[in-house]
Amino acid sequence: MPYAKANGQNLYYEDSGGDGPAIIFSHGLAMDHEMFAAQVQALRNRWRCITWDERGHGLTAGDTIAPFSYYDSADDLAALLGHLGIESAVLAGMSQGGYLSLRCALRHPQRVRALILIDTQAQPEDPAKAPGYRQLVDAWATQGLPQEVADIVANIILGPGWPGTAAWQAKWRQWKPHNLLACFETLFDRDDISAQLAGIKVPALVIHGSDDAAITLERARDMCARLPQAGIVTVPGAGHAANLTHPLPVNAAIEAFLATLS
Repeated sequence: MPYAKANGQNLYYEDSGGDGPAIIFSHGLAMDHEMFAAQVQALRNRWRCITWDERGHGLTAGDTIAPFSYYDSADDLAALLGHLGIESAVLAGMSQGGYLSLRCALRHPQRVRALILIDTQAQPEDPAKAPGYRQLVDAWATQGLPQEVADIVANIILGPGWPGTAAWQAKWRQWKPHNLLACFETLFDRDDISAQLAGIKVPALVIHGSDDAAITLERARDMCARLPQAGIVTVPGAGHAANLTHPLPVNAAIEAFLATLS
């Protein structure tokens, strides 16, 4: 299996290869590289598609994890591109993946050709939601994800009634408490980068589910308005993981955006 050693991490990644321009997909919290399977399938004939597992997640997760920030994850992303010999790429990030992609654009602008920001935001966690999330995480870490908690998490991320829910719940039950707690602390402790977005000069596409229960559409619109070259597409009926649950309209928006890049 392919791994890149970077910044003290052993980063798992998958690379479709080819001579096309590069796009790298960064997943959301509690997800992994597989959440972009539909996007890779749609784009791989024209684009070099890279997916990866971030710190504490999936096949990158280890037996220990030190406290980290999304700036550290942004550095991981830049290092992975360097490992693959890619000078710059389109950064596509969902939720947490958007947090680190935006920070990568701020810290490593030379690595970023464009941004695709799916169900994400520039603001910190909503203080009204954070206490409830902490209760969920504590229950998950101490009780091994009871079904009631698994269903709440699924409703937040995937939306109610999505047919692929059980497979992701099975993945969530494999999480080790140390990784779970560290990753959620990073979520809770992140800073507000809204005022810095004006410095990101690359084209950007914001995609947001109309029914996202984790991040409001208003926050996505605020982020879009602050980015100098951004447009927004709303996916009707989609929740937080719009690219996973509603791949057809998301893929159409991504392909239309990519076609505009020179």
